[in-house]
Amino acid sequence: MWSHYYILPTASLLCFSFATSTFSPARPPAIPLAVKSPYVNCWQQAGSDTESGGAGNGGYLAGQWPTFWAGQIVGWAGFIRVDGISYLWMGAPTTPSLPFVNQTSFEYTSTRSTFVMDVAGMVTMNITFLSPVTPTDLMRQSLPFSYLDVVVGSGDGRSHDVQLYTDVSAEWASGDRSAIAEWDYGVASSSASSGSSTSYHRFYRQTQLLWSETSDQSDYGYWYYATDNVANMTYESGTNTDVRSAFATSGRLADTNDTNYRAINDSYPVFAFAVDLGAVNTAAVSTIFTLGLAQKEAIQFDGASGNASVPSLWTSYFSNEVDALVFFHTDYANAASLATTFDNKVASDSSAAGGADYITLTSLAARQAFAATQLTGTRDTPYLFLKEISSDGNVQTVDVIFPFHPVLIYTNPTLLKLLLDPLLINQESGQYPNKYSMHDLGSHYPNATGHSAGNDEQQPLEECGNMLIMTLEYAQRASDTAYLSQHYAILDQWTQSLIAEALIPADQISTDDFADSLANQTNLALKGIIGIEAMAVIANLTGNTATSENYTSIAHKYITEWQSLGINYKADPPHTTLAYGMSDTHGLLYNLYGDKELGLNLVPQSVYDMQSNFYPTVAEQYGVPLDTRHDYTKNDWEMFAAATASPNTTLMFISDIATWINKTPTNRALPDLYGATGGE
Repeated sequence: MWSHYYILPTASLLCFSFATSTFSPARPPAIPLAVKSPYVNCWQQAGSDTESGGAGNGGYLAGQWPTFWAGQIVGWAGFIRVDGISYLWMGAPTTPSLPFVNQTSFEYTSTRSTFVMDVAGMVTMNITFLSPVTPTDLMRQSLPFSYLDVVVGSGDGRSHDVQLYTDVSAEWASGDRSAIAEWDYGVASSSASSGSSTSYHRFYRQTQLLWSETSDQSDYGYWYYATDNVANMTYESGTNTDVRSAFATSGRLADTNDTNYRAINDSYPVFAFAVDLGAVNTAAVSTIFTLGLAQKEAIQFDGASGNASVPSLWTSYFSNEVDALVFFHTDYANAASLATTFDNKVASDSSAAGGADYITLTSLAARQAFAATQLTGTRDTPYLFLKEISSDGNVQTVDVIFPFHPVLIYTNPTLLKLLLDPLLINQESGQYPNKYSMHDLGSHYPNATGHSAGNDEQQPLEECGNMLIMTLEYAQRASDTAYLSQHYAILDQWTQSLIAEALIPADQISTDDFADSLANQTNLALKGIIGIEAMAVIANLTGNTATSENYTSIAHKYITEWQSLGINYKADPPHTTLAYGMSDTHGLLYNLYGDKELGLNLVPQSVYDMQSNFYPTVAEQYGVPLDTRHDYTKNDWEMFAAATASPNTTLMFISDIATWINKTPTNRALPDLYGATGGE
């Protein structure tokens, strides 16, 4: 029914009003709910822009449908019944029409989004969406599930009769809303010793299309929505309005499974649970739900032996998807403890590095960054694959891995190796004809099928520099010199491209391809020169001392010439230019980061100081523009520039981005590209 699509309604459209909620540490442009993988990637839009499905409602859980990262609705609803009266705490169903709970606060950490609700002054709700990030525990990190924890307690000191309800819709199963969905219901033993069990709805696209996406949602795999199988739990699948109205009226469900399999947008099938909490007093009651997508086959990869299917890594730990689901669901206490440890570490380290504003940035970015990836392969040969989300969906895009790699170095350097391995395997197998590094491993996820014709987007200088810098960075942090020896030949091949092209770059695009191509890019040349010096270090570490001396001589010669070509010394204050000879231009010199992170000391300190002094003179309301061609900026490159700047300039960058996060009208998951003046 079209009533389900009562377009992302604001509270006013439904004739309700919100009390004011607090938001800590900020009100993000979109709030992460279930954000675990490229497909388990659900958000609550908050910004006022209408570019992605409709304007957000300011960050409230009730009165608006959650959306997939690409903007389409993925139905997820929640009701609570207190002393015979039902209220809405999540979603935007128009039937039944219910009063909203009052959201009093919202807080996010690196793994959690927590809403606190007041229900008519009678009971309180603490609603937590937990998407675990466990970088050093590959088994747990590989599980494609996310938690919803709803804690209910008395708010007025009195006992209240309470029932809790939640459902998800078949919209999760495919981006093609005309596709036929199928579903079933099951119960699986959780623990033989305790006799406990887990109830689950399973739903999926009836015609499975392996390696296919529609609107970036997967067209294959099996979705699960689960909770504890307890005596006071009822379940039902069926038409959205019927199932929801049944709970609102009676506080329970019929324990029936609809068998009228149909199109996702035909009477919108939903998969619901209701839990009778009984008499709730000051002792709060927690109910856990699990949502996720199980895909046994994860990636199609053009490896050393040609195209082959690569399984999801979790299949190496569990005999089937239900076992994986049950483990994840019953592991909540451990998962919550691990999440708290991770949250606290990120917050503590961020505070020490950049204060409270830096926590605003890092804690919002962490789970979003990891959710662009999937662990695949086997225990003996694991891989980490990455989707280029929100642009063209490439697989293993090298210049997307580059801004991502610092968080991998921070959390577990081995994960960077697992990202680089597929790129190296494909190219070392002779399946990429160009002498420079490839841009990506496949035009669209999950098809890492390579570019045997060499017709990927060409960023030769950019990607060669990125691969050399990241490979050395991994080896340094992991003390893995053998990795450098293993891949020495291709690393050296890419270095030849840099020696030929880095100092005077031809007309080409950089990672900022949206800004168009340009010859003699100062920042791009710097990356190539740093790449040559990185190879000099690699050569020295692998015993190729004569080559090392040659490469470092070239790099130092180039960096001296680069300073003459790319710096406007006559400006007040002096600064690097966007391109050689363009004295009235400037840009973020974010590629300086590679020199600092590797400890190369190739670039003179005077260049660091010069840029650090310059950036505040061109800062706009929400940051420093990427370059003089436009007023937009990129927060990843701003943070790379911040990492090379003086303490005061670093804090300026951090403060500007944190202010933007809290004020931007953008309603998408934290974007990297935005206007430095208007914040859009």
